[in-house]
Amino acid sequence: MLTVVLVATLASAALWQQWRDVEVESAERNRVQANWLLLGAQDWSRVVLQEDSRANRNDPIDHLGEPWAVPLQEARLSTFLAAKNNVSQIDDGQAEVQDAFLSGEIVDLQARLNLRNLLGSTGQTVTEEDLKPFIRLFARLGLPSSSVQQIATALLQAARGKAQDAPLMPRTVRQLVWLGLDPRLVARIEPYVTLLPERTAVNINTASAEVLYASSPKLDWSSAGQLVQLRDATPFKTLQAAAKALGIADAFEGGSHSVTTEYFEARGRLRLGDNVLSQRSLLQRKDMNVTTLWQEQADWGMPAVVRP
Repeated sequence: MLTVVLVATLASAALWQQWRDVEVESAERNRVQANWLLLGAQDWSRVVLQEDSRANRNDPIDHLGEPWAVPLQEARLSTFLAAKNNVSQIDDGQAEVQDAFLSGEIVDLQARLNLRNLLGSTGQTVTEEDLKPFIRLFARLGLPSSSVQQIATALLQAARGKAQDAPLMPRTVRQLVWLGLDPRLVARIEPYVTLLPERTAVNINTASAEVLYASSPKLDWSSAGQLVQLRDATPFKTLQAAAKALGIADAFEGGSHSVTTEYFEARGRLRLGDNVLSQRSLLQRKDMNVTTLWQEQADWGMPAVVRP
């Protein structure tokens, strides 16, 4: 009996170890496959932006009615594969692709105020003129204006980076907590601000009413809302056309506003079985060239996945 018990115990331990090894290998395989699929989705978003640039070559303008601005709702990955007679062609080796679901979107980052603009044209100074748009935004959001100066001072110290105790320069808005900001404040301003490698203008065809109001001292809150309604009907091709539509002369400045966008954020989420992987990338588009500046794996705030 003791021999039987010992053999059964050893067999159970060996079976458990084998099951564990299989599960670890399966999880690692799913992770690698998800990474490759998300990289493919990122390349797809670059192609979309390139095609948009080609279509608007003679009349450059970016607005929310273009194909890149339409988010991709969660869809089975097999629907994107080559199909014949509306039936996806999947062989036995690709059967598990049927359990993969992809979703994502492309976000215009120049629809937000760029925190890099706080550092002035040289990137080494903070002027009162550069602070004004952010003070107006914080006032509109009901946040203390003193936080604007705190952000500007911390970014300036990070940009200089000479002292040993200088903070690291954040790459994203969420990383502003490195500078000692309250995480609740960062979460509140995240939909309205961004942090890009250089100074940028606000795209009036994609910016929210809050950002439009903050970026132009000649706009009141009602004018900003009116501009959003007008541009949703017909996007503006020039800043002068937008100012004329509002009846406010010189409402927008060429250095602070534009009708085109150079920086985008591509977001992708892949659900493969019980695993969910999210990735986002910063894309820079110059003419027909779309370059990936950085990418990271993180949950970027899409609504929770509704499981069947």
